[in-house]
Amino acid sequence: MNDDDTALIRDNRNAPPAGYGGRRTIRAADADRDRVVELLNVAYSEGRLSKDEYDGRLENAFSARTYADLDQIVADLPAVPTTVVNPVAKVNGLAIASIACGLAQFMFGPLATIPAIMFGHMARHQIKRTGEQGAGLALAGLVLGWAAVILALLLVIGVAISAGMHGTMQMH
Repeated sequence: MNDDDTALIRDNRNAPPAGYGGRRTIRAADADRDRVVELLNVAYSEGRLSKDEYDGRLENAFSARTYADLDQIVADLPAVPTTVVNPVAKVNGLAIASIACGLAQFMFGPLATIPAIMFGHMARHQIKRTGEQGAGLALAGLVLGWAAVILALLLVIGVAISAGMHGTMQMH
C-alpha cells in the first residue's frame, strides 16, 4: 500500500486537476487540518493514542503544510466511521386525530365518537399503503370509539329493559 492509498480525504473532492504532481504535494487548508484534528480527537478518546502521542500529532497537524504531511499523521489510524442517519417515518395525521377524538370523548361527550372511529379506519388504511407510523394510535382511537358506541348501546338497552320492567310492575 503506498502513501496515496492512506490519504486523509477518502473521496475525490480535493483531488488535483490532471497534470499536477499528485495530491501529496498540494498545500493543505485549515479545513483539512481541522479534519485531522478531529480524527486525532476520536483516536485519543478511544484510547488509540497516549497523551504524549496525541499532543505530538496535534502539534504536527497544526504545522502541516501539505496533504502528505497530514496523511503521515493519521496513516496508522482508522478513518472516522460515517454515521448513517435513517429518516424516521412520520406519524400518520389521521391516527393522531383518531386517538385525540377517542380521548376527547371523556371531556366533551359522545360528539367525538364517530370521528374517532372514522379517522381510525382511514388512518389504518393509509398506514398500510404508505408505511407511516401510528398504527397503534389509530387502533387505540378505534377501540375507544367503538367502546363508547357499545357502552351507549348497553345503556340504551338497559334503560329500555328497566322502563319495560317498570311498566309491567305498575300494571299488576
